Amino acid sequence: MPQLHENDRMSEGDALFLYLERQGMPLNIASVALFDGTISLAECMEFVSSKLPLIPRYFQRVVIPPLNFSLPAWEYDPEFDIRNHVREVMLKRGTDADLKAAAARILSVMMDRRHPLWDITLMQGLKGNRTASVVRIHHCLADGIAGVGLMNVLMDPEPIAHAPAKKIPHFHRPPPRDAEASAVEGLVNSFSSIVQRLLAMQKEVLDFAQRSNAGGSEGASSDINRLLPEIPAPAERLPFNIVCRGPQKIAWGEIPMAQLKAVREATGTTVNDVVITVLTAALRRYAELQGAKLKGRLLRIAVPVNTRGNGNPGDLGNRISFLSVSVPLGVRNPRKLLAAVHDRIQSLKTGHAAEFVSMGGALLGIIPPALQALAGPLVSQLPISLCNTICTNVPGPQVPLYLLGRKILRWYPYVPIGGEMGLNCAMLSYNDTAYFGFTGDAPAAPHLHRLEKFLSLSFAELQKAAGIRLRRQGRERPKPSLVSAAKPAAKEKEKEQEKEVVLPASA
Repeated sequence: MPQLHENDRMSEGDALFLYLERQGMPLNIASVALFDGTISLAECMEFVSSKLPLIPRYFQRVVIPPLNFSLPAWEYDPEFDIRNHVREVMLKRGTDADLKAAAARILSVMMDRRHPLWDITLMQGLKGNRTASVVRIHHCLADGIAGVGLMNVLMDPEPIAHAPAKKIPHFHRPPPRDAEASAVEGLVNSFSSIVQRLLAMQKEVLDFAQRSNAGGSEGASSDINRLLPEIPAPAERLPFNIVCRGPQKIAWGEIPMAQLKAVREATGTTVNDVVITVLTAALRRYAELQGAKLKGRLLRIAVPVNTRGNGNPGDLGNRISFLSVSVPLGVRNPRKLLAAVHDRIQSLKTGHAAEFVSMGGALLGIIPPALQALAGPLVSQLPISLCNTICTNVPGPQVPLYLLGRKILRWYPYVPIGGEMGLNCAMLSYNDTAYFGFTGDAPAAPHLHRLEKFLSLSFAELQKAAGIRLRRQGRERPKPSLVSAAKPAAKEKEKEQEKEVVLPASA
């Protein structure tokens, strides 16, 4: 049985999500799942209670030290009550539009920091004998990859009907630490952490330089030299790039994974390339709907990259960096746009751009927590846009999952918005379908629902441009690859690298 550890210190990266959060900009990862059948609040509450000892962090709340002199700590909630975390809402009309509106209201509100930062809300009354769940986890607790891993703890790969638990498993809770001793320990740990960060930063710079120049890779060096001025530069604003104030809206879309992979195979690119191309085309349509002139403009997309390596995907905390992908918005030919996206991402990977961004994050960790806590809410309101939007791709289970014997029919991800990024997108692959979740700040993206149609139109255009035609027998006929067939090894390497580009979650 996992043990709880009192006064576990939060990492610098995880704490940053606490510091940046403010009213109108909650920083949670989440998902909305639709189940076949009815799930009662009582049975869900009892079932979740029986699983919590497997994830003891969910019993712990965030404790902020006096004056933020050290990093926040995880501490057992002495008033833990499952009723604070598992709730239900009755929908008035029971439509999918009703569900989206109710879920958006929940996602627009910050969680109560007096208790562990997670909750599950059952949405009752859906038409078609369905139940939905909105699962929220604060970003300081997990990213998208960890969020999916934790959902797997609650879900079953088979439609198992669980009997009521006769006895809820217990866990060992260590006695509370002395407040004065905890404060001294926090101060010492804070100083030690800064020293370790400085040493780690030095090592990362040396390792980065060695990797960039490994094997006399002049191409890698030229790529990073070309990208260095761009990475920290502000992005040119689009209509949805205004400071987020809330409330939030959500929209959904879906594409069969078989169709995404068919485009990938027909063009010699990657699934990530295809997703970013389709998103770019959809956002181009949306920006034009808002009156933007896009000739010669770039869309800069922040793409999270998993840095866990071969680690456990269920590990809590954030293990991500970012690629900043700038793609032309004025290119309307889908094949040319896909080629531009593919070349851009390959240059970023060759130039180790994600590692460069990670070094910047490590540098932020050197700033004392008190200054981060003070500046965080202010920084999130500055009129600066390093990127126009986020696109996160989370690989989920490719088999059906069940909660209390009820199958997940659809599973839409949610990624938070913030700063001047008033419109973001997450993709979660589940059971051979790619589910897209769009998040928008209501003033910044007033017609967010239009993206659902724009996503379908943009993917249909790309399918046609890739030469994919459905014959009467149901077979597909691809056109020649966008990428030269003379580089099979490079293509295989790209497919391996594509597994590293993720979400959260979101996360």
